[in-house]
Amino acid sequence: MQKLLRFLKPYTRYIVLGPFFKLLEAVFELIVPVVMARIIDIGIANRDTRYIWHMSIVLVILGICGLGFALTCQYFASKCAFAYGTDLRSALFRHINTLSRTELDRLGTSTLINRITNDVTSSQQGVNMAIRLGTRAPFLVIGAIVMTLLIDWQLSLIFLIIAPILGVVLYCVLTRTIPMYTRNQQKLDVIARHTGESLDGVRVIRAFSKQQQETERFAQECADLEKSMIAAGRISAVLNPATFLIMNLGIATVLWFGGLQIDAGRLSQGDLTAFTNYMTQILLAGVQLANLIQILTKAQASSLRVADVLETHSTMQGGSAQVTDSREAICFDHVSFTYAGAPHPALENISFTLQKGQTLGIIGGTGSGKSTLAQLIMRGYDATEGTIRVFGQDVKSFDLDALNRAIGYVPQKALLFTGTIEENLRWADENAPKENLRRALEIAQASDFVDKLQYGMQTRLVQGGRNLSGGQKQRLTIARALSGSPEMLVLDDSMSALDYATDAALREQLHTRCQGMTKVVISQRATSLRDADLILVMEDGKCVGQGTHEELLKTCEVYHEIYATQNT
Repeated sequence: MQKLLRFLKPYTRYIVLGPFFKLLEAVFELIVPVVMARIIDIGIANRDTRYIWHMSIVLVILGICGLGFALTCQYFASKCAFAYGTDLRSALFRHINTLSRTELDRLGTSTLINRITNDVTSSQQGVNMAIRLGTRAPFLVIGAIVMTLLIDWQLSLIFLIIAPILGVVLYCVLTRTIPMYTRNQQKLDVIARHTGESLDGVRVIRAFSKQQQETERFAQECADLEKSMIAAGRISAVLNPATFLIMNLGIATVLWFGGLQIDAGRLSQGDLTAFTNYMTQILLAGVQLANLIQILTKAQASSLRVADVLETHSTMQGGSAQVTDSREAICFDHVSFTYAGAPHPALENISFTLQKGQTLGIIGGTGSGKSTLAQLIMRGYDATEGTIRVFGQDVKSFDLDALNRAIGYVPQKALLFTGTIEENLRWADENAPKENLRRALEIAQASDFVDKLQYGMQTRLVQGGRNLSGGQKQRLTIARALSGSPEMLVLDDSMSALDYATDAALREQLHTRCQGMTKVVISQRATSLRDADLILVMEDGKCVGQGTHEELLKTCEVYHEIYATQNT
């Protein structure tokens, strides 16, 4: 947790005040056995009822004060822990949004979700318990030892023999459980990933009747986690019984030798009672300390996982350049790209130039590198080799926010967010006038079906826009990109769910109403690209042909085969 201490700095006053009040509670708790000893040695021994009542009232006052101090500490601990958890979770979410696609691909979605939820909660609980028990338990143990030494130093030697034994038990348990807690969190990542895949692909799973296999697979992963957690739990479960056993044996030994001391007249009954109470306090504090160490161990494992994400920095650093008017829209100069850990390049030696206002078409088989090329244009990734210029400047020189605002992107998988249609359309420009939104809907061929909805643009969408059809979602994602009036529009195979008539109408609207806008269109349909100013034909990461539709029919065999296949 040391790496996350900076998130606790704003709440230093709670960190100081919480343990302070817990310390006061412990002080009052240490006074109680002394009062009890006096009641026995003075009140009961002399049959002084008035003294017994007087000291009983003192016990009640000590109890009420201790309760008040404990509640005050709990208040400060909760304020600090939950504020810390809120800040940490917010900082983690902000940091994740600064990471490039390379880091996100490496970390994985499931583990990021698990770390921002379970791991932060575990770290937060560690802070809470550290404030509540981190001061009380050690102080109570030390204070009780001092008080027993003042009563009878010879009997105190019994605890000094017990303490190293307890230390060995703690060490053995913790050294075995710390790695197990880390592995358990990793197993939770696997379950989270499988859960996400199953929920996203529920229709595919049902279509192939794989419910039983997926259920068995999930059950196996849960059983693996269960076995691992039970193994860690069994080892941890030894801690409390072992602590109780050792401490109770110590108390029994104290009572034995204390009884001999009373018979010899060297110790009073009240002192033995106080001594026993202090030993009980040491026992309970030792158990609390053992539980605290377990909680802090889990919190430490989780905090390291959170810190690992926070220490992961984007390899993609933006510049300060802003988008300016340029005749050259896109230029690839011998560009190659390889995904991290991939054995072969996804793109190899790509070169082309596109002027402002022109349309670039990209076509090719599955896995040929079409979407990767589009990602390089928007700087989703950085090229491994070569240079990419966008709007006449090196793409690496741009301020990333400025570049993102200038490029409207429509992903291959249509994704909408919970909220109204209008709220989704305003993602590109939250201050866009209604006229711009209406224009974007008309160009995207979405105005007709939106107007037929009961609440129009105020219709609420469920998660992922699942209350719409595939074609409707695609048209709305296109409208969302257009609502910000971008300099460039990138359509990553985002018209695949549209029928030919709607596809043609959309292309006609883009041509007539977005003439100054540079367009990058990825499509599996050759007919969708026939009017493009430049078409790239991709195969196995290489550009095997480029030119207009007519030129490629004559010079590129791959393009000719694609066109012939789709028009026979």
